[in-house]
Amino acid sequence: MTLIIAHRGASAHAPENTFAAFRKALDVGADGIEFDVRLSQDGVPVVFHDEDLRRIAGRAERVDQLTAAELSGIDVGSWFNRAFPHLAKTEYADEKIKSFAETLEFLSGFTGRIYVELKCTVADAEALAREVCSLICDSPLLPQIIVKSFTLAAIPHVRRFCPAARTAALFGPTINAVLRKQKHIIDLAKEYGADELSLHYSLATPGLCDLAARHNMPITIWTVDQPKWIDKADRRGISAVIANDPRAMVGKE
Repeated sequence: MTLIIAHRGASAHAPENTFAAFRKALDVGADGIEFDVRLSQDGVPVVFHDEDLRRIAGRAERVDQLTAAELSGIDVGSWFNRAFPHLAKTEYADEKIKSFAETLEFLSGFTGRIYVELKCTVADAEALAREVCSLICDSPLLPQIIVKSFTLAAIPHVRRFCPAARTAALFGPTINAVLRKQKHIIDLAKEYGADELSLHYSLATPGLCDLAARHNMPITIWTVDQPKWIDKADRRGISAVIANDPRAMVGKE
């Protein structure tokens, strides 16, 4: 049965990558949670998607220009109230950028899957992988964690620093223009040592799903908020679907 994973938490209903969004995902029965991790200026993994703070906090700085302590005081919820007034809650203004360590602690009682996306370049992939692995290697949550990245160079670092960690290679819809043949997606993922594929849903054709199954590479697709995809994913053997609105996907009102 295909699992439903909350994209940056239940980000259709609460500010993305915040504890509020993670709580909503848990409340509606999501099978897992996905979130992004990048490095602060002082080398601490923090949970945040964008390279800079403009969209979420209305500030020009990049995440890597501020320390984890400085980032921990930044409001990352008020933007959601302004953008979606019909979903606004006063308590969202209290949401701040959390460290990866704090997030693992928050999820300590969670039994579902945890997808950790490494937001990095080739230049800082090793540093981010090292810091993330230092926190997950001895964590009781490790069996539930899948570390993924578009920066495929991060995957060998994860495997080196934490051999027991599962990894996934991320591919967006433009990859076929580069590789031309779908089988090359699997070849590339295997070359970097990935255990799984994390694909934009447009790439998850029946042919590619069959090929991935033959290579024993589970597929997770993103970002899907149409419940019709649940049956389609089941038929294609897709392991999990990442959704902004897990409530709609699990059928809980």
